[in-house]
Amino acid sequence: MQARPAPLAVSMGDPAGIGPEIVAAAWAARVAENLPPFFAIGDRRALKAVWDGPITTLPTPDAAAAAFDGALPLVQVDDPGYVKPGEPNLAGARCALDSLEIAVGLARNGFAGGIVTGPVSKAQLYAIGFNYPGQTEFVAERCGIAATNAVMMLAGPTLRTVPITVHAPLSEVPRLLSIELILAKARVTARALIRDYGIAQPRLAFAGLNPHAGESGTLGREELDIIRPALEILAAEGIDVHGPIAADSMFHAAARRHYDAALCMYHDQALIPLKTLHFDDGVNVTLGLPIVRTSPDHGTAFGIAGKGLASPQAMIAAIRMAGECAARRLVS
Repeated sequence: MQARPAPLAVSMGDPAGIGPEIVAAAWAARVAENLPPFFAIGDRRALKAVWDGPITTLPTPDAAAAAFDGALPLVQVDDPGYVKPGEPNLAGARCALDSLEIAVGLARNGFAGGIVTGPVSKAQLYAIGFNYPGQTEFVAERCGIAATNAVMMLAGPTLRTVPITVHAPLSEVPRLLSIELILAKARVTARALIRDYGIAQPRLAFAGLNPHAGESGTLGREELDIIRPALEILAAEGIDVHGPIAADSMFHAAARRHYDAALCMYHDQALIPLKTLHFDDGVNVTLGLPIVRTSPDHGTAFGIAGKGLASPQAMIAAIRMAGECAARRLVS
């Protein structure tokens, strides 16, 4: 009998956001969506405030698989106090951080097949002393991975994008770009596409930084001085690379058929096409970790929390993708 990964750990994120309701909706759709077993980590009252479905509090995480068919399995964190949907507070931020910490620990120790992280409020987390740019960097540190080796990839059914620079002002991007940074991100991406996505020979396309990919240096030299030399090194290592390509011509349907991931030079260059094509089912994946980590590619949406308006499709996609990656790792 083929071994199956342990159930996924899903941290619900900020309890005042849409995390609890989309996790619950994902469990309710588990059969129709053919989702792998998972358990939630967070506060029972946050779930009950937005959902009247069955919940079972787990004595230990290894009981999740047996409980999954009949009720949403839950690992309860320390009582955060009353949290109202749409009204974030510091107690909720502590609950979100505790949930994330527990999820990472369980995955690191083999009690979870991977983690799916619900949306958090960075402003609320910063107010309780959280000093990371985001959940990605926190998870990477807890896994003992350097920041440059934890790569954010946004993935949808027809497109995967990787921002080389992430949360940086646009004015800083030319200074931050380097041959070494591109090499590090590309190598991690290529390895992950093989290991987690089963792509034997990944094809990587690289966007230019400047309009028209620099127009042979007349519109900027980053393509000539940084991007192209990096691609030459990657090609010599046997990685299938293409570019630099003018970013305005690499995301239409015909172009997307020629690569498995697009590596982009800055945040919006990667996220705008992904969210245009896959706003409701885009997944944030952290590559290069010893554990599988995915997340729905949206925020807490406090303005609609508890109103029954939040779509669970991105959470469903994140759970499905985490399960698929975990299964491939088990047999690789």
